[in-house]
Amino acid sequence: MTLTTHHLQITATVATPLALDEQSGSAVRGAISGALWERFCVNKAAPTCAACPLIQVCPVAALVAPMRADDEPGSDQRPRPYVVQPPQDGARTYQPGESLGFGLRVFGQAADLFPYLVLAVQELERLGLGRKLPDNRYRRGTLHVQEIAALHPLRGLRQPLYTAGTPQVQAPALAVTAAEVAEYAASLPSDRLTLQFRTPTRIIEQERLMRRLVFRPVIQRLMRRLDDLSRAYGTGPLDLDYQGLLAVAETVQMVDDRTRWVDVTSTSFRQGHRTPIGGLVGTATIVGNLAPLRELLVWGSLVHVGKNAVKGDGWFSIV
Repeated sequence: MTLTTHHLQITATVATPLALDEQSGSAVRGAISGALWERFCVNKAAPTCAACPLIQVCPVAALVAPMRADDEPGSDQRPRPYVVQPPQDGARTYQPGESLGFGLRVFGQAADLFPYLVLAVQELERLGLGRKLPDNRYRRGTLHVQEIAALHPLRGLRQPLYTAGTPQVQAPALAVTAAEVAEYAASLPSDRLTLQFRTPTRIIEQERLMRRLVFRPVIQRLMRRLDDLSRAYGTGPLDLDYQGLLAVAETVQMVDDRTRWVDVTSTSFRQGHRTPIGGLVGTATIVGNLAPLRELLVWGSLVHVGKNAVKGDGWFSIV
């Protein structure tokens, strides 16, 4: 696998009261998408990106509505080339002067669009973030971006890219490569791991929501997501023994499942409807023959798994 991932951490100081819900990834993703559209769309009269004649050369479309090539399998739209890592503070209102942080993970060739993401994040200073509040005259809370940094979660490295008051932005140079994923995975225990699902993980199994954690569907959806990302932003489809890996996943046992289901919805103000984004959160310990599955799990901790990943859902860590 030749996919790479870039991990960005944004730190901001709140300027006016800013309210976020329990699962705020949807709000962060919506704000960034809105900022990209507001600042860089040159054909706002188009009803959708798919209907715009500029879609093949537009950086906004590449980030918020990427379309598959004619020879790619699947639906018309590719997976988005990034995911949000929302604040982990739960539902709360931030007061002026408090710090607020969130992350973005960008995949493969989409890292070339990094300048547009930086400018979109800076645009949040003007457009705001979160719910509209009476204290703000029914406007969203505002913030000042203090720093954007690149992280390498497997090696514990950090690279400052932008600091408030400085005119220049550095290019990220801490890409996580497939070789590093393989090396890190090989260092993990091969018989017992604990997974911490930090944001709701929403998986459809046999056309039904998986409300109780089962390991095999997680691996199945993860392989499908990685194959989609590799086709879109890497060098092509994965070379995996899908049936063999699923057979191994079938034998893995849960010995301490402390996950629970949470109901959460996101609201699209532009489209005027609410979307369920709830799922499983908490920790679960798995035991069995994990050696052939460790690399997949490390990739999953980097790219998320399940539905609504771009909104921050499906974010898990290997404890």
